[in-house]
Amino acid sequence: MALDTTPAPKSKGVIFSGMRPTGLLHLGNYMGALQNWVELQNEYSCIYCAVDIHALTTVETPQDTADIQPNIEDMVLDWLAAGIDPEKSIVFVQSRVPEVMSLHTLLSMVTPLGWLMRVPTFKEKVRQMNESEESVNYGLVGYPVLQTADIILYKADTVPVGQDQVPHIELSREIVRRFNNRYGDTFPEPQAKLTEAPLIVGLDGQNKMSKSLDNHLELAASPEETARRVATAFTDPQRLRRNDPGRPEVCNVYSLHKLFSTPQEVATVYEECTTAQRGCVDCKRHLADNINSFLEPMRERRREIQGRPGYVREVLEDGAKRARAIAQETMQEVFQKMGL
Repeated sequence: MALDTTPAPKSKGVIFSGMRPTGLLHLGNYMGALQNWVELQNEYSCIYCAVDIHALTTVETPQDTADIQPNIEDMVLDWLAAGIDPEKSIVFVQSRVPEVMSLHTLLSMVTPLGWLMRVPTFKEKVRQMNESEESVNYGLVGYPVLQTADIILYKADTVPVGQDQVPHIELSREIVRRFNNRYGDTFPEPQAKLTEAPLIVGLDGQNKMSKSLDNHLELAASPEETARRVATAFTDPQRLRRNDPGRPEVCNVYSLHKLFSTPQEVATVYEECTTAQRGCVDCKRHLADNINSFLEPMRERRREIQGRPGYVREVLEDGAKRARAIAQETMQEVFQKMGL
């Protein structure tokens, strides 16, 4: 009998990624992260987490805290509607695996404060909050340590990020390196997997799409609401009259057409805009129709899932059990290595 010389399949890498629970997701969330999460399920063992403890770093009122739980269900519903499959991926809530807080504390013992104070996003967040570095809560300073704990608790080796998040992953690698040097090889050094996500500019035509700026388009909005909001989008500021030729290259509606319309439609939009054959109102209606067509399969899946009361909670409970089994095994190894 001939020997089978086919090489054994390589085990899948482990992806970890999380989102702060801000409620209903928008097109920027989908194009920037969620779409990639769905595709990664076919190549990796994926762990996706609603990071509610991270959300506490910037809450200001008791109501902010009370909003976290309903926001989780809305967000995870959007994940499932977009194609996150709980049969393929572990989907859970960060606080339901308390081992992450234990690991965060232990990693804090090997992380110099200077490393954290130099993180670019920390300085930017402090600026946005209009506070001094001395007055912000420890949770915000220690955010990267908790983020590292999130990743390595599950021995994840890959983290999908945009270019702006690469310094966070490099810091995680440094923390892991220091822990491993002190206590022995325990964790893989996580690698950043750069995602080539398009920047989705919001309806204001100036800033990144964001719920806080109210320039967003929610995935779960009705077709009528989507059309109404698209109609408010800023266009070419120099096109004051219907018969003025437009400048598609400075118009965000045209940029969105390039994402949600066919190449032939995009060419037609460009030609008819620059020759004033098409007005901005018609252009926006066309765009709204195409965005609604793009989102309809997701919205249909969302309606189906909503018709199964308790399903999202079941998914999260099952995901937490699976995640915690991994976490407990990891922490047993950590305690052993540290002599605790």
